[in-house]
Amino acid sequence: MRKIFLISFLLLSTGNVLMSQTIAPKDTTSLQEILVTAPVKTNVALTPLDVTIVTSKEIEESTETSLLPVIQNHVPSFFMSERGMEGYGVSGGSAGTVNIRGVGGGNSVLFMIDGMPTWAGFYGHANPDTYSVNGVEKVEIVKGPSSLLYGSGAMGGSVNIITKKQSKEGFSGRARAMFGSYYTSKFNLMTGYKKDKFSAVLAGQLDRSNNNRPNSAFWLADEYIQLQYSASNHWNVGTTVDMTQSHANNPGTIQTPLENMWTEIFRGNAAIYAKNSYKNVNGGVQAYINWGSHDLDDGNTPGKPENHYIFHLRDYNMGFSIFETINPWINNDLSVGIDFQHWGGHVWNTEKENVFDPENTGKAYSRSENKYNENEIAGYVMMQQGFIRNLLSLNAGVRLQHNSQYGNIWVPQAGFIVRPASQSEIKFSFGKGFRSPNIRELYLYAPANHNLEPEYLLNYELSYRQTVANGKLNFGAALYFIDGKNMIQTQQVDGRPLNVNTGKFKNKGFELDATWHFLPKWQLYAGYAYLHTNKSSLLYAPKNKLDISLAFSPSNFDFSLENNNIWSLNNGNPDGRVSYSLVNFRGAYTCPVKVPVTLFVKVDNIFDKKYEVIYGCPMPGITVMGGVELKF
Repeated sequence: MRKIFLISFLLLSTGNVLMSQTIAPKDTTSLQEILVTAPVKTNVALTPLDVTIVTSKEIEESTETSLLPVIQNHVPSFFMSERGMEGYGVSGGSAGTVNIRGVGGGNSVLFMIDGMPTWAGFYGHANPDTYSVNGVEKVEIVKGPSSLLYGSGAMGGSVNIITKKQSKEGFSGRARAMFGSYYTSKFNLMTGYKKDKFSAVLAGQLDRSNNNRPNSAFWLADEYIQLQYSASNHWNVGTTVDMTQSHANNPGTIQTPLENMWTEIFRGNAAIYAKNSYKNVNGGVQAYINWGSHDLDDGNTPGKPENHYIFHLRDYNMGFSIFETINPWINNDLSVGIDFQHWGGHVWNTEKENVFDPENTGKAYSRSENKYNENEIAGYVMMQQGFIRNLLSLNAGVRLQHNSQYGNIWVPQAGFIVRPASQSEIKFSFGKGFRSPNIRELYLYAPANHNLEPEYLLNYELSYRQTVANGKLNFGAALYFIDGKNMIQTQQVDGRPLNVNTGKFKNKGFELDATWHFLPKWQLYAGYAYLHTNKSSLLYAPKNKLDISLAFSPSNFDFSLENNNIWSLNNGNPDGRVSYSLVNFRGAYTCPVKVPVTLFVKVDNIFDKKYEVIYGCPMPGITVMGGVELKF
């Protein structure tokens, strides 16, 4: 362990690697007409990475309770799998697989809450049902590897969920209730309080639905609390806790139906932090834990005997980050940091008559018990330097990560930003992304191989963004090339299946997006993504994706019409790829009273399109939800 800490200390103290930033750091910057609060480690909007921000306004106007559909409609290259009207689930037949530019799957896109990684410590996957809109201010999506800052799991990109902070003195809040198709009901309550240097936010959410298929009922509850205290003009401390409970029934696919398959999940995230902000120095320290308790029945084929055991998982993912950014001279930022992570868990099966063992002895295993854990520690350094009145910025950095299983891995990143004209920006970046093998791949089941090494890819991207007409028109384009190697695949070795590092892939494509305020009360948005991959078996990554929305806001009304188009999607259908087009409507009216009350309705899949995102799992036809929201 002393050797690990020595490596990180040497990396932090000797890294004088060039990296750029356009200006000396500030708390906020303007990106696509959106106010961007500096994230925990650095403001990625000022690096050459391709970043999209989904704002609080866009989240609220969507009337969604899950974050993933909101992100999908605002990020051209982001796509997720779905299996029904509500819920994503875990285990066999689950949904919520996320791809960015065709990279994703298990845990290749890193989800975070305020910079805290939230993947499950045993199987390594994200838990999409926990990513609700409850307590969320905005979402920061990095398209392309951000492993320099965040390490393993950010190989294909990162999604940082920024939570709400109470800025208004006294009490304020919001209550919302929704009802609609398939006996679906959704309730949300959020309140905040601020007095002098202390602030708090408390939020709760409850969703229930019978879902669009028989025997697929789903419910979810989420609770969130945040406390923050400004100890001085330069320091603030705080803590956040977010917990989610869900139950989902899974009827299987049309081709292979199931009975008695259910999952019960409890997941929690907690963090405590201290942050500093001075004229030329800012940073902080954060400690966190993500934990989970999963119980599930794998179900049985109709007409066959019921499964005799229950699967149990208890996992954790904990660690800390220390980070600081200094400005040694004009237009220069030097950022250094240390990250430590300990993750693992415990899986076992019990016979059904012993499920409710009051002493939790775990007797009568129907299969062997497994307990494993891993440790990772990393140090990173990056420098950002602006030249010629910030018309040019150079950017470079490196990360050294040590894993208790596979040893060391180096992660470089470099790029530049050019501003040829006012409100015009050209970015180029080169970066490496990687993913550590998870415990399942290393130690569990027949293909396990404890000699696995990390997967990695090299990413090259060029992007351009321009704002014209006094901010009424904002548009951008991006080109990328991704070369993935060392991917973990299961092959037959000496007559048995074995996980090995042999896989390769190449993804390339482009993205276009534009937002146009063509009249005072009208706005048009369009986003298009094209993906070409040499990996024909790649699931849930469409070749073409086009999202168009038209919004009209007269007086106290708000209306929007959305068109979501998917072409050439591999959803597992053996007969070939699928395509579909959906049209959705949103309408709201805010009563002009002292305490604002908003009535709203949303209609999805207006033309009752029949389609499947996951083969064998029909998606709902036309669905209607209506509700009321009170702000106080």
